[in-house]
Amino acid sequence: MNSINLSRIIDESKFNRFHASVVFWCAFIMIFDGYDLVVYGSVLPVLMQEWDLTSTQAGTLGSAALFGMMLGALIFGPLADKMGRKSVMLTCIAIFSLFTALLGFTNGPLEFGIFRFIAGLGLGGIMPNTVALMTEYSPKSLKSVLVSVMFSGYSVGGMMAAGFAIVMMGQFGWRSLFFVGILPLLLLPIMYKTLPESPRFLLIKNQPSKLDSILRKVEPLYTRNENQGFEQIKSEPGATVAKLFKNGRAFSTVMFWITFFMCLLMIYGLNTWLPNLMTGAGLSVGSGLMFLFVLNFGAVLGAIFGGWMADKWDPRTVLIVFFISAGVSLTLIGFLENIIILNILVGIAGASTIGTQIICNSYISQYYPTEMRSSGLGWALGIGRLGAIAGPLMGGFLFSMSLPYHQNFLVFAIPGIIGAITLLFVQEKYSARKVNESFIEEQSEISNIQ
Repeated sequence: MNSINLSRIIDESKFNRFHASVVFWCAFIMIFDGYDLVVYGSVLPVLMQEWDLTSTQAGTLGSAALFGMMLGALIFGPLADKMGRKSVMLTCIAIFSLFTALLGFTNGPLEFGIFRFIAGLGLGGIMPNTVALMTEYSPKSLKSVLVSVMFSGYSVGGMMAAGFAIVMMGQFGWRSLFFVGILPLLLLPIMYKTLPESPRFLLIKNQPSKLDSILRKVEPLYTRNENQGFEQIKSEPGATVAKLFKNGRAFSTVMFWITFFMCLLMIYGLNTWLPNLMTGAGLSVGSGLMFLFVLNFGAVLGAIFGGWMADKWDPRTVLIVFFISAGVSLTLIGFLENIIILNILVGIAGASTIGTQIICNSYISQYYPTEMRSSGLGWALGIGRLGAIAGPLMGGFLFSMSLPYHQNFLVFAIPGIIGAITLLFVQEKYSARKVNESFIEEQSEISNIQ
């Protein structure tokens, strides 16, 4: 009797309520990941006044969470490949939600920085695992779209942080913005009951009854006889992280790391310093926060539209175009003054920086085989966090130099061009997607011959 191909059932399934549930909860988690990113930039002008911070100190404080996120991605990504995605995800949610809320009780920069670092550990572990879980449960024809829709929650969270800052900060103070972060912790029991475990993990742990239950939700017509087993997933020998450099993947792995470094540098630099850069150009604080809102609104459109294009065409080509758009739009922001055109350019910058990162996450999650998916994305994000750390520091350094307005944005535009170049060198022929397509074609040819 033929064994059941787990991947084929999921790949060929039709989008239904189960898929929508996974998208919803992963997007919900990413909303608070994005919220944490932007909320610091939103309160930064007030913190600098209240705690008498220099721009360099503010940039360093902003990087505290990013150091935690780097370590969290490096640790929790590979850990989930070994222990399962669900338990690691829920642990990370509890960490970042609790310590984000505790930031509202801090009384000085040292305590604030420590809590930001701990919250960052949880945030760093969340991102690779939500992307990996969404990729594993998405139908093949919708993988990039669903990952992008899920990840657009990241930008919704950024918009929410900017919007809450405009509405709440004047009346309730900056601390109230961090108290919002407790919500994921309160909903953790519901997520525990609703979120599924990785299908590969259930297969490896020999839990067929749980796997059957999930597959019936994925594909309502699914049935399995008692004597029918599952095809075993082939696993490459060696440590999970070491596998990223085997079978022709080494060079592309390094290119991904550089690409993520450049993209995250632009994202975190802009989200931390955009309000200050705009107010430095003569605009009001409210206008600066509105640009932050527009930046993240553009990211939502860029992620969804870009994900759709990536599923229809070559995702690497789409990403290269987006990176070039980021460089061009950021360059033009520094030379134009019309407020309407500036808003359009900031929206394009959001679509082609944050939106690009979202599509990059989807692309890399499909590049690596399932067994190393969280490790591949986790390490790319972990190394990329060095760029996220450099972004706020670089912004603080630029701000302290009092450079001309256009030169600040020109510096942030250069990484976009570098990211486009590094993606050109990614060797697509070694990706899991291409290898699987070749295998299917070979099996089809064998069947035709027989």
